[in-house]
Amino acid sequence: MDRKRLLRNPLIWIVVLFVVYLAVSSLFSDTRGYTQASTSLALQQVDARNVADVTVEDKEQRLRMTLVNPVDVPPADGTSGAPVRTNQIYAQYPAAAGGQIFSELRQNPARDGFDTQVTQESLLGQMLIYLIPLALVLVMLFWLMNAQGGGNRVLSFGKSKAKQLNKDMPKTTFADVAGANEAVEELYEIKDFLQNPTRYQALGAKIPKGVLLYGPPGTGKTLLARAVAGEAGVPFYTISGSDFVEMFVGVGASRVRDLFEQAKQNSPCIVFVDEIDAVGRHRGAGMGGGHDEREQTLNQLLVEMDGFDARGGIILIAATNRPDILDPALLRPGRFDRQIPVAAPDLAGRRAILEVHAKGKPFAPDVDLDGLAKRTVGFSGADLANVINEAALLTARLNQQQITGAALEESVDRVIGGPARKSRIISEQEKKVAAYHEAGHALAAWAMPDIEPVYKVTILPRGRTGGHALVVPEDDKELMTRSEMIARLVFAMGGRSAEELVFHEPTTGASSDIEQATKIARAMVTEYGMSAKLGAVKYGQEQGEPFLGRTAGKQSDYSLEVAHEIDEEVRKLIEAAHTEAWEILNTHRDALDSLTAELIEHETLQRKDLERLFASVTKRPRITAFNDFGERTPSDRPPIKTRREIATERGEPWPPEDERQPARVGASNGHAGQNGSTQAGPAQNGSTQNGAPSGWGAPNTPPVGTPAAGGSDQSRQGGDQSGRGAGGWGIPDVYRTGNSSQPPSSVPPNYGAPPGWTPATTPRGTSWESGSRPYGQHGSGQSGQYGSGGSGQSGQYGSGPAPWGSSGGQHAAPEDGQPSGRRSAPDGEQPSGGSFTSPGDGAPNPYGDPDGRRPDGRSES
Repeated sequence: MDRKRLLRNPLIWIVVLFVVYLAVSSLFSDTRGYTQASTSLALQQVDARNVADVTVEDKEQRLRMTLVNPVDVPPADGTSGAPVRTNQIYAQYPAAAGGQIFSELRQNPARDGFDTQVTQESLLGQMLIYLIPLALVLVMLFWLMNAQGGGNRVLSFGKSKAKQLNKDMPKTTFADVAGANEAVEELYEIKDFLQNPTRYQALGAKIPKGVLLYGPPGTGKTLLARAVAGEAGVPFYTISGSDFVEMFVGVGASRVRDLFEQAKQNSPCIVFVDEIDAVGRHRGAGMGGGHDEREQTLNQLLVEMDGFDARGGIILIAATNRPDILDPALLRPGRFDRQIPVAAPDLAGRRAILEVHAKGKPFAPDVDLDGLAKRTVGFSGADLANVINEAALLTARLNQQQITGAALEESVDRVIGGPARKSRIISEQEKKVAAYHEAGHALAAWAMPDIEPVYKVTILPRGRTGGHALVVPEDDKELMTRSEMIARLVFAMGGRSAEELVFHEPTTGASSDIEQATKIARAMVTEYGMSAKLGAVKYGQEQGEPFLGRTAGKQSDYSLEVAHEIDEEVRKLIEAAHTEAWEILNTHRDALDSLTAELIEHETLQRKDLERLFASVTKRPRITAFNDFGERTPSDRPPIKTRREIATERGEPWPPEDERQPARVGASNGHAGQNGSTQAGPAQNGSTQNGAPSGWGAPNTPPVGTPAAGGSDQSRQGGDQSGRGAGGWGIPDVYRTGNSSQPPSSVPPNYGAPPGWTPATTPRGTSWESGSRPYGQHGSGQSGQYGSGGSGQSGQYGSGPAPWGSSGGQHAAPEDGQPSGRRSAPDGEQPSGGSFTSPGDGAPNPYGDPDGRRPDGRSES
């Protein structure tokens, strides 16, 4: 490759031509066989009449003479050396001395006379005088255009820049791809269709025309395309989306036509376009009123993929990080028939990716890839590869022979926060503030019931941070409850609360924590509908154009009054989390001081150290009970039990999830194919390919029946008594926890309610057993589960000793007898034993309860 690149350099050819010219000039020179002599020696021979013949070359200002008797000619350049005896010499003379030379030759004529030779300018020479500078200018322009990516050759801007992979390039196979089993399965089918089309064509199936791989950066989209190229067995062209866009009008569309023309000549083939969002953005975007070259290129791409002149046998695979800005016409079936998400890997995927990158590397016995996979939640495949590579580099830096667990731990920290700033010198006071700050984070997270356990806390500065407390989820989670999000708010405000509690004033070190808390709280209010005041409404629709940036052109879809309420709700959530973090740190001040002392001494503490220091710390009750149900009273019927839960209760063995074998690519459906092959054969006994029972089909949405008294299950109309409607699925008997005539044996904790509390969903005058009222009526002055809002009325938690020592009902209901779902406590008292003081009369409730109560039931005084 280097030799070919060297030969393409025009400067090399210019030097070669110059050398050839010098060589040819020396071969055809008229002075061959003559020895150069000094001008005085030549004139002496003329005066001595020792010249047989002489030629005067006027243009070259040279005398070329043949002597009668040879003479000794010393070196003409003045260097030392033996003289040369010869009878053929030539000498130079100045132009002004030409007349004197002629006079001397006439006075002392040569034996055979003298002659003159005047060299005439040739037409070629005159042309070269003008053509050579012009050629040099053209060569420089050509070189500059190639250096700036203006095209492969001059006048070849419309040619495609797609590269065809050859056999000499290293191949990537599906075995090199881990953590993306679903994407591999989809792409494997395309590879199998190209190699074995008969099986698909017999069923009338057509090969997909396009496959779009989309997902966050570093998840392996380009790696999947390389794997397809390594296993497809057909020509594979690769090009970037930016290669279609040029400074000249029409170049992009011309390159699209040329690309598909090359692909058509080599069909069947695969064309991979990386970062297609560079050319496939939504048309009509932007503020420019003129014609956009991108739109012309996109139009040509749409026509080539599925236009009037359809081209068969060409599969287009594209990758992008921004599927939201692609043109809808590009995403429709017939162009991109399959859109495959490539997300960040889960626990099993991270374990498999680490194994792939760990091949061929020496690891110490203390390395635990399973634990590393659990600690790297949210890492992409590129991040995991970087972790392994950083660990190898750190090991080489220390001149060690094996990669240790400590090196992997350090590499994870480097990927998350950057390299440690070991040379930074900080004062003792600043170190103490940082230790209290991180200890506040760790203690707040440790005491909250709905957040992941703290894995490590450190005050070593990395990147732009002065330390961090790391929480590691037990499992991969896709959903988060309101309690979990509030717990994250408490965790974020733990550092700020520690600074205020200990040093009586905050510092600038909590700026990042405040930013993260604000993002979480605003998302809870505007995106997830977790505000009781604003309800389940999405605020802030994105209406900006793709070319105008993320926020330019964005318009609010709500009024200024709603914007003010959003800001108030966000502030309430953050203030409530701030107060909860303060109470945690104030209650467990001894644990906070102990952790701070350990951090100052050791700088980094692991999970086992935290378990020792926080042995006396108890979990706080959930601080939120989402009561924004309005008239939609929650059911007291518990959710169904899964087979795993039933097996666990019975003490029966159950295979863990990580031991389940994932479906193989092209796995059989359980029915043998022809000739005993393992290919999936047709379904038998009337069952479907997806494993549903015989006769089952995807039903339309049936009408929902009226629930019976006592909260019985809702059966579809026309269904049988088991709850399974015609053509639909019901609740299997194994999942049922009881019939409708008996109350459930256990009620799950309803968003942080105390043990034994059940929501009132039984209508008035109705009970689990007809005629009996174990929970009482919801009337004024009558004993029931919920006492009336008036004083002195008793309920299940009515007069007498209550869990919090109240003489009133623990659960209070308004005068109409309907339960509110809130719990009241005596003035200034709460379950934790600490006091909660309201900011003052008229101050907004930080938890968003319009009646001034906290969602966990604790009242503010």
